[in-house]
Amino acid sequence: MKIIAGNWKLNGTLHALRHMIDALDKIDTQNTIIICPPYTMLCTDSGRISLGAQDISIHSNGAYTGDVSAQMVADCGATYTLVGHSECRQYHGDTNADVRAKASHAIAAGLTPIICIGETMDEKNAGQTMTVIEQGLGECIPDHAPRFIVAYEPRWAIGAGITPTHDEIAQTHQFIAETLTRMGFAQTPILYGASVNAHNAADIMSIPHVDGVLVGGASLKPDDFIPIITSVK
Repeated sequence: MKIIAGNWKLNGTLHALRHMIDALDKIDTQNTIIICPPYTMLCTDSGRISLGAQDISIHSNGAYTGDVSAQMVADCGATYTLVGHSECRQYHGDTNADVRAKASHAIAAGLTPIICIGETMDEKNAGQTMTVIEQGLGECIPDHAPRFIVAYEPRWAIGAGITPTHDEIAQTHQFIAETLTRMGFAQTPILYGASVNAHNAADIMSIPHVDGVLVGGASLKPDDFIPIITSVK
């Protein structure tokens, strides 16, 4: 069984989400399916599909106009949230310390955080991939976290239509798994996320320590998303 998470980013409508939920309800799969739509759609009745936020505030409440707290997300019935997505790091300046704070708030509110980590192209070219990942895991995961998911996003591949090689993904996921084990978090699910589509999903999810995928644009339409879900048992 795999975890298939779709990040809708700044896309979609309530009608599109309901259409997606209806379509997914008809497929035969044992995989865990998560959709992370914009906040405005989180109170939708999602049936057997889990909903998650794309981000949460580092604050639990207060005078922070525009912020949405973990508790507010949970109050809508969502059960997951992304934290530390590459775009939040790039456009909103999220640091590892911010991601750790958000993950802590998520856990306290009963959400399962999907903690995103990954290297930029400059870091990759400098041979710093494993260093960046190890630092990210150490600084983003709250102490004694009872539940969370890690998503590896090679930031240089996000939205670029570029996918790392099979060996690159295998080596990185093995390193993440070994690092999590040393930290006392063995068996933590590890997702891969960057340019995932129906053509490469099954191959990517056949790699050891790849427990699922975090899908971007290919999660917006049933015709694109369903083949990813059904490509693996």
